[in-house]
Amino acid sequence: MLDGWNVNRSYRGMSAEQRLADRRERLMTAAYTLYAKPGFTATTIERLCSEARISNRAFYECFGGREELLQALHERCVDESLAVVTKAVQEAPKTLDDRVKAGIQAYIEFTTADWRRARIMHIEVRRSGDVLTQSRQRAVDAFARLVEEASADFVEATGMNRRLVALGVVGALQELLIEWLHANEQPSIDELADVAVHIFTRSLGKP
Repeated sequence: MLDGWNVNRSYRGMSAEQRLADRRERLMTAAYTLYAKPGFTATTIERLCSEARISNRAFYECFGGREELLQALHERCVDESLAVVTKAVQEAPKTLDDRVKAGIQAYIEFTTADWRRARIMHIEVRRSGDVLTQSRQRAVDAFARLVEEASADFVEATGMNRRLVALGVVGALQELLIEWLHANEQPSIDELADVAVHIFTRSLGKP
């Protein structure tokens, strides 16, 4: 995972492919912090290279530009989050309430466990303009499909549009996390989860 990366490595004994992979990881590690704060628009290639301890030339051997690096970083954050949530939902008891609670709790806890992940997924993804439009849409689609699958039987019984319900609750969870990031007095993780579960279950037609 991202927070376990280590840039303190030696190139001794590495092949050309291994050196390239190592440089990519160094840059991903640097971007994980710098793109979260001060943010994507304020981070230059020079600063990324300085943090990663590689040359500017080596940067372009790894990525086509800052935008490509941001996309790779965002997609990794999304993939890791999806894996955590999918596992939690699959291991939960097969009731709607249990699936909803397990998935929401897993997502909120994993996302907020590292402020850098939370900012990249919920702040920088918007501040970067068109850079992450497609990547963000793929992420929304992936999480919406997960919600659809977890709530399929119940939503079909209500006659509601499964896709629209899933998009609505995913959007609500994103806004809750943005509030958590911006608030002067951050709500607790438990409070976020309780509110998100309430929104999910009410959106799915439960009393």
